[in-house]
Amino acid sequence: MTKQPIFFFFFTLFSVLSLAAAEIKTPRITSDSRAMILFERFGFTHTGHAAITVSSVSVVSTLSAPDPSRLGFFLLSQESLIQVLLELQQNPSFCVLDSKYINLLFTFRDLSPPPNSSYSHSYPITFPNEYSLFFANCVPESKVSMDVRTELYNLDDQGRVKDYLSAGLTQIPTLYFLFSVIYFGFLGFWVYICCTNKNSVHRIHLLMAGLLVMKALNLICAAEDKHYVKVSGTAHGWDVLFYIFQFIRVVLLFTVIILIGTGWSFLKPFLQEREKKLLMTVIPLQVLANVASVVIGETGPFIKDWVTWNQVFLIVDIICCCAIIFPIVWSIRSLRETSKTDGKAARNLAKLTLFRQFYIVVIGYLYFTRIVVFALRTIAAYKYQWVSSAAEEIANLAFYMTMFYMFMPVEKNQYFVLDEEDEEAAEMALRDEEFEL
Repeated sequence: MTKQPIFFFFFTLFSVLSLAAAEIKTPRITSDSRAMILFERFGFTHTGHAAITVSSVSVVSTLSAPDPSRLGFFLLSQESLIQVLLELQQNPSFCVLDSKYINLLFTFRDLSPPPNSSYSHSYPITFPNEYSLFFANCVPESKVSMDVRTELYNLDDQGRVKDYLSAGLTQIPTLYFLFSVIYFGFLGFWVYICCTNKNSVHRIHLLMAGLLVMKALNLICAAEDKHYVKVSGTAHGWDVLFYIFQFIRVVLLFTVIILIGTGWSFLKPFLQEREKKLLMTVIPLQVLANVASVVIGETGPFIKDWVTWNQVFLIVDIICCCAIIFPIVWSIRSLRETSKTDGKAARNLAKLTLFRQFYIVVIGYLYFTRIVVFALRTIAAYKYQWVSSAAEEIANLAFYMTMFYMFMPVEKNQYFVLDEEDEEAAEMALRDEEFEL
């Protein structure tokens, strides 16, 4: 059966990907021949409901009369995934709609007669769990067109108020709001530091202040966006502002790291040609990554190119993360060479130590946010998906605070104000280092 490899790939991929939200979706499926279509993944409580509406359904097949019971919607839990894969492996012609491990909602046999060909029903969730909503097409060489409306939600304890966020994400609006308050406070403190030490403020410090502004606005918009999704199932336009501030914030973050890594503004007033080329490479890549993020956020896994966009976003993000390491390495190498000739051993050693520490901080930040956070999202129970978001924001805050502390504008910076004893000790340290190298 040609659909089996597709099914294996599909299930393997989405078993590790974390779907971010559960809004009310109204996708249009047009002449789609895929064996499986994933619509949503949602964490249900004991008061959960899945409301599915399909209309304007049409099936084009090489068969004169395709069996409508071979097309339908079902829910599948993560625990049952392996069992379904085993069934498919044992029987290549097996239709997933016949599996005893799925929660079958309805098939096209339940549709109203043409020309309406529609169906609408709300299903209470008997067993609380995280489920994925799928459409299955077991009719060979057939194409399906339909309008779909999905509404997945949990009710409060009184059974009146709907919560459209997954059980593990319902705390996210409060989490983002609290972090936005922290960043606004951080911004106020940074402005105070800059005003207190005006003579030591460089252009890079103003850019860092802009980064804090964008981060705080990004979080407040994310909190509002998730709040409106939680209570109404739609974003009410807050998602547009979120994507705008997210785009500016990410581009600013990578730009600030690169400029600090090259020593721009506070060590040298200009950028070399290779550093300019790096900026001109990373910024467009970040634009591409953010466009991919918008496509993923505004559509959903039901589109045919959803997997491709995910892969593009992942590859671009990895490339950018690797690229921002180079300017720090260049600065370390340049300082090591300069320390041998300019007679300011102590100052050069201090700068060298500073950039080495910054290098370690950046590496640790990238490792945690790209690997550890992903692992948390993968292994955490569906009720605790908010933990990975909290861990990511804590890592972001820790990185920002460390970076801003290391390069804060103060008149007597510990790295640049040194006495004669420090100079002599530094010369000895540099000679020892050169000997070791």
